[in-house]
Amino acid sequence: MLRRAVYPASLDPIHFGHIDIAVRAAKIFDEVLVAVYSTPKKNVLFPLEQRVSMAEECFLPYPNIKVAHFSGLAVNYVHSVDAMALIRGMRVFGDFEFEFRMGLANKKLAPDIETVAILADERYIHISSSTVREIAELGGDVSHMVPVHVREALRERFLALEEQ
Repeated sequence: MLRRAVYPASLDPIHFGHIDIAVRAAKIFDEVLVAVYSTPKKNVLFPLEQRVSMAEECFLPYPNIKVAHFSGLAVNYVHSVDAMALIRGMRVFGDFEFEFRMGLANKKLAPDIETVAILADERYIHISSSTVREIAELGGDVSHMVPVHVREALRERFLALEEQ
């Protein structure tokens, strides 16, 4: 039986913390689907297609990590791809409370799906997509937070927004 897990996230943009969690999950599961959420409640900087494309480029070296997109409830997507678990990354204490509540809610919705929390590597606990966006928008160096292709996409996106 293939042990498949889903790592859902908006990835706006993907950063080294996301990549680390997915790579570590891929050591536990036979396959990890990094599932880019198509319609997050927050305003996104990048359209879905670009978020998916940036993630795909990050995971090229990892044959058991695939990238897809989804909408709706994560547990419904997990069922639709015959996965057994949801992967969640935790950086700070506030993440624990949120993820604990979300894990309990998901367990009520889908008792057969396990939530697996992976603690962020200490090198990445300070990184969030919103922090990356804010630093990049203000012209700061995000090279220690995102891969080169993501850094370039951020630069291009903010230049385009300035021109509008």
